[in-house]
Amino acid sequence: MRSKSCLVCLVSLAIATLFGNGTATATESVKPSHYASTFNRTLFPSTFIFGVGSSAYQAEGARNVDGRGPCIWDTFTEQHPEKIWDHSTGDVGADFYHGYKSDIKLVTEIGIDSFRFSISWSRIFPKGKGTVNHLGVKFYNNLINEIISNGLIPFVTLFHWDFPQALEDEYGGFRSHKVVEDFGRYADFCFETFGDRVKHWVTLNEPLSYSLFGYSGGTFAPGRCSKYAGNCSAGDSATEPYIVGHNLLLAHQSAATLYKTKYQAHQKGQIGITLPTHYFLPKSQSVADEGAASRALDFFFGWYVFLS
Repeated sequence: MRSKSCLVCLVSLAIATLFGNGTATATESVKPSHYASTFNRTLFPSTFIFGVGSSAYQAEGARNVDGRGPCIWDTFTEQHPEKIWDHSTGDVGADFYHGYKSDIKLVTEIGIDSFRFSISWSRIFPKGKGTVNHLGVKFYNNLINEIISNGLIPFVTLFHWDFPQALEDEYGGFRSHKVVEDFGRYADFCFETFGDRVKHWVTLNEPLSYSLFGYSGGTFAPGRCSKYAGNCSAGDSATEPYIVGHNLLLAHQSAATLYKTKYQAHQKGQIGITLPTHYFLPKSQSVADEGAASRALDFFFGWYVFLS
């Protein structure tokens, strides 16, 4: 599932390739090369962990199977298929829910050390809180055991953007401070249930992406933005990304502190957060340009890394 922005990038790249030097033909002086790069494991410390990863909504499928509750991406792809490049959904995804054993086997065959996956919050708590879906818990127990039995290290993400629709309807999701307590309870359950085997936790996957594309441009679920920013039925691009970002950080702090104070001593695990960023260089050495580059980096990276 890809957004239209991916198509724009590919088209732009193609145009640049064809017309960047004023001609659509390849330069004849360029000849095929069979050079093999020496970039391999020997360049890394022996303790370096190589891994692959997935997200629940994109990979699992099984939308209405075994008691899973709806998430905001279910709603978003139903209501706004035009915002998805190929109009696809995660209803089936890669069908990881049913084919995880063969997928994990493939990971071992290519020589990877670890497998990272995210837990679907609404597969554990269909309403986001309250009643536990034990079939969902069973799936993740089986998945973790399968990863370990294949000699891989499990890395587990608690939130990869698939927020429970029930809580979005109840109080607006991460626009409300109420989410901090609910996320803490969800994290507590996961630590207690899976922490005997999971030693590497990620609280949030790319909070910047979630707040920016979900609440500024409206191209990710829940698809909120101002009219001037995109095709959204509701939202405020000037305020909501900051409110959501603030509450994401509070949720991370709540879960990370809980793990470190209640579980880390006896479970012997680690917990962190996944952060994306670009890097920015000033156009010149002027004070104004250097300040602009520094501010841009702070908005992308500093806001989250210094407060997380």
